[in-house]
Amino acid sequence: MIKRLNRLDLVILGPIMNLHEYQAKTILSNFDVPIQRGMVTDKINEVEDVAKSLNHETGTEWFVVKAQIHAGGRGKGGGVKVAKSIDELKNFSSDILGMMLKTPQTPKEGKLVQKILIAEDVYYPGESDPEEYYFSVLLNRNTSKYMIMYSRQGGMDIEKVAEETPDLIFYEEIDPLLGLMPNQLRTIAFNLGLTGQAFKNMLSFVSKLYNAFIKSDASLLEINPVLKTSDNKILAVDAKMVLDDNSLVRHKNYEALRDLSEENPVETEAKEVGLNYVDLDGNIGCMVNGAGLAMATMDLIKQSGGEPANFLDVGGTADAKRVEVAFNLILRDPKVKAVLVNIFGGIVRCDRVANGIVDAYKNMGDKIKVPIIVRLQGTNAEQAKVIIDNAGLKIYSAVEFSEVAQKIKEVLA
Repeated sequence: MIKRLNRLDLVILGPIMNLHEYQAKTILSNFDVPIQRGMVTDKINEVEDVAKSLNHETGTEWFVVKAQIHAGGRGKGGGVKVAKSIDELKNFSSDILGMMLKTPQTPKEGKLVQKILIAEDVYYPGESDPEEYYFSVLLNRNTSKYMIMYSRQGGMDIEKVAEETPDLIFYEEIDPLLGLMPNQLRTIAFNLGLTGQAFKNMLSFVSKLYNAFIKSDASLLEINPVLKTSDNKILAVDAKMVLDDNSLVRHKNYEALRDLSEENPVETEAKEVGLNYVDLDGNIGCMVNGAGLAMATMDLIKQSGGEPANFLDVGGTADAKRVEVAFNLILRDPKVKAVLVNIFGGIVRCDRVANGIVDAYKNMGDKIKVPIIVRLQGTNAEQAKVIIDNAGLKIYSAVEFSEVAQKIKEVLA
């Protein structure tokens, strides 16, 4: 899967699973990372009982209501509210639960809020003002090292901070074999301007945070903000965690955390039939075998003036049934103006793939309303081209990448 983090121009590859804030915090807590405590509910009539239970556990008098959706910027859309009484908590919870929350990271229609997290108030008064920091842990594929990115500008859009004041963002790269070193922990606390007990607490916090990232096989762990309270505690007030889907075999209990209602239904359907599919925003559909070839194909589309509409790896088999399923997935996107099939015939013979494409095309009939461009290379590629060319269908065969590029340009003209 491909997800771009614009603020770093880094890429997370491979299938991933997003978690809700309350789920991520549960995992962090299991690794002894200090968190802002809270309880989740999906029923309005449970709100008062949750508040009383939270008050008994934490002593909090105020409560924070947070919409649980897979998107950032919830506060900007009205999905985060601070309640100073039980009545106010009920009103805010009623407003948020069931709303279509719109943020810069949701579709235009927004996302339905089906759960809310009711959390303790940790911004209590004291001798010193609380401070907010930004933290994320991820893999920098350019250096093959893990990286901690952090800033004193927590609670803000980190993209904006990176653009306007890049000097306020710090990085620590971590050798996977050596792990996070003590001197790196001290550097982080020093760069955040901490002293005394807050300095010591930050060392412990970051060490546990990194351990949670590694041990849970996360692709991304982002905390915004990390809070230094007025009595120098260090807490994760928010939590965004993305897990590597391929690692779930080692974490059987994590699979139950998947929220299918938050996932792209086409991607979910593709996974159920064994296809690796990622929905993108372009106009040229892709059907490829092998992740490397898929990336090269997407580059070719970009260089030809188009935009890839999806990432789709059909794997080592491409019979008629599998190709038909793949076509159906791609053609659900109304933005698709053409479909590019780029298959290397190594394990699978090209002539079999060609026959599968022709049979799938005939089975689908009028469902295919856009041109299909097919490039087959490898075993029996010449026979495959003959099959495609003689099919009498709106399928255009190509041998070289240059031919594919030219055909894409013609489609988009």
